[in-house]
Amino acid sequence: MRLQIARIQVSGKGPHPLHAALPPARIMPALLASLACAGQAPAQCAADIAPSGSVDGEDLGVLLSAWGPVDGPATRSDLNADGAVDGADLAELLTAWGTCAVHVPSWASLVEAHPDPLVVTDAALREAIITTRLAWRVRDTATQIEMLLVPSGSFVMGCSPSELVACDNDEFPRHAVTLTQPYYLGRYEVMQAEWRRIVPVNPSFFSTMPDSDLRPVEQVNWNMARDFAALGGFRLPTEAEWEYACRAGTSTAYHNGSNANSAVSEIAWISTNAMQRSHAAGELRGNALGFHDMSGNVWEWVADFHGASYYAVSPAVDPTGPTTGGCRVIRGGAWYYQSWNARSSNRGCDAPQTATTYIGFRVARTP
Repeated sequence: MRLQIARIQVSGKGPHPLHAALPPARIMPALLASLACAGQAPAQCAADIAPSGSVDGEDLGVLLSAWGPVDGPATRSDLNADGAVDGADLAELLTAWGTCAVHVPSWASLVEAHPDPLVVTDAALREAIITTRLAWRVRDTATQIEMLLVPSGSFVMGCSPSELVACDNDEFPRHAVTLTQPYYLGRYEVMQAEWRRIVPVNPSFFSTMPDSDLRPVEQVNWNMARDFAALGGFRLPTEAEWEYACRAGTSTAYHNGSNANSAVSEIAWISTNAMQRSHAAGELRGNALGFHDMSGNVWEWVADFHGASYYAVSPAVDPTGPTTGGCRVIRGGAWYYQSWNARSSNRGCDAPQTATTYIGFRVARTP
């Protein structure tokens, strides 16, 4: 690549503004020094703006074409999110040059290599994802289920009361949990079209709507959800994995950072806004990891047996729930339920044979 940055033309309108801002004599040594040191610096893969799986000339061209104040919606070229694409963003891109290649699982196709800062809004979470060297956003080849990477990490699991409702007894005690391995989780609840790619018969009550393919599959019991996951090479997430992904770095009642019940309608389909039905995936705001409908729409089966006092004896590392029990855990609330059921810490419990119009699931996969 020839680094003639000082004289890049943009849309045939003359020298790029960078030329006016920084003399060529100062640009070239800085560029060469940054490229020489790129392999020594931590990967800052938000700089894969295109994205293509590496930071290269394509990303540089995109950044330069956006040079100047950000006018209107945020742009990915504004790497430090300061409202302008300028020398600071250029320096960050050059620091990451050539260092951002990631591993894509053999069962998946790449959608986006590195976390989009407009989606994964927490900088610490972005860095944790980048550090894994695993692709952030992939699509399962067989089912077309879109999955996002959740990095390993620690959080406090358990009671997060809302402004109107206290926690249930089975949400105590609050306890520290560490998940030692990254995992992929469905960006959305399993949709009816995705279900039919593995199981031809669609059990869903809401299966005749114009957008039914995009609505979560429901009327599936725990055994059906487990079997679907196994057939597709997936698994159900553990309860701890589910809550960690739902919280996405928050400790509030709801994953949008609020304890107010009135704030739930922006993230969850519940009894007050759902009009007595499920809704197509992803219509409402996602959380800081990019997951949608973890609160509301349909409850989600997870792998664990339910234990009302399990939190008192739960392992601090990679807990998987009690070894026996009479019911399986459901999480997240649903269109038929009130706002407080959509709290990040709220736990439900149903017999594994239960199949209703307000229970579905999402799938996980270990890289």
